[in-house]
Amino acid sequence: MRSLIKNRKRKKLHITPSRAAAWFLVMLGACLVLGTLLIALFTAFKEPKETISANFSILPENWLWSNFTDVLTSDIWGRYFFNSLFITITVVVLSILLSSLAGYAFARLEFRGRHGLFLLFLCGMMVPSQVYIIPQYMLLKGFPLAGGNNLLGQGGMGLLNTYWALIIPFLAAPLGVFLIKQFYMGFPKALDEAAILDGCTTFQVYTKIYLPLSKPVFGTFAILKFTGTWNDYFYPLIMTNSKEMYTVQIALQKYHGEYGIQWNYLMAATAMTILPILLLFIFCQKYFTAGIVTSGLK
Repeated sequence: MRSLIKNRKRKKLHITPSRAAAWFLVMLGACLVLGTLLIALFTAFKEPKETISANFSILPENWLWSNFTDVLTSDIWGRYFFNSLFITITVVVLSILLSSLAGYAFARLEFRGRHGLFLLFLCGMMVPSQVYIIPQYMLLKGFPLAGGNNLLGQGGMGLLNTYWALIIPFLAAPLGVFLIKQFYMGFPKALDEAAILDGCTTFQVYTKIYLPLSKPVFGTFAILKFTGTWNDYFYPLIMTNSKEMYTVQIALQKYHGEYGIQWNYLMAATAMTILPILLLFIFCQKYFTAGIVTSGLK
């Protein structure tokens, strides 16, 4: 009996060369990511002369907490954070709702042309956003009866420089439709049939059965959508032209001066902008992992 237990322990402790190499690569990648984050964080506490000194040191000589307060008081950062949070949260919530409806329709409903329509959705994942930024700009600028436009969409700025311009285009989420469809495809057909026999309509099957079971895929999609919308720089730069509509990513560029970069202020502001994403991932990590496994995303 003792020999059997010893053999089992030996098998558990046995590490193959391939597994050791995989763990080494994982640890190396983790160290590179954490090292970069730590250097950025320590730079946020340094004096300006330390950031450009030839004698580089990871830890600051004098820890300046005032860098963070200087960033917050030097500009309307409260407005920038409100813009980013409002836009991102609105986009995430509405995208989840619309994508779940579309994913449920593609996965569980039988209608003519659904496979071809789903392929069109997948094509949206293959086209870079920079390709259709100009048509989007023209459509938003020519939106009728908005921003001073007449019925023909002329005379004003339309929806440009508004929250609508930064929200509406992001509601289309082919990746979300794909993830949710694949997740719903794993549900047995008997579940739908039993619910319909009990008197549920198609929409009630969606709301009472599928939605409560969708936390893993919703968590996965929420993290991906939140990160993409929060970190977007190019699109808000094109669609806004006033300081009051800037997001945090555009506001970070103020520390890139003509004669140099204010690294201590830039890293302090960057640390604050990263915080919401870190908090979201911490709270949704288990759903993120489960959603990747069950939705087929590799």
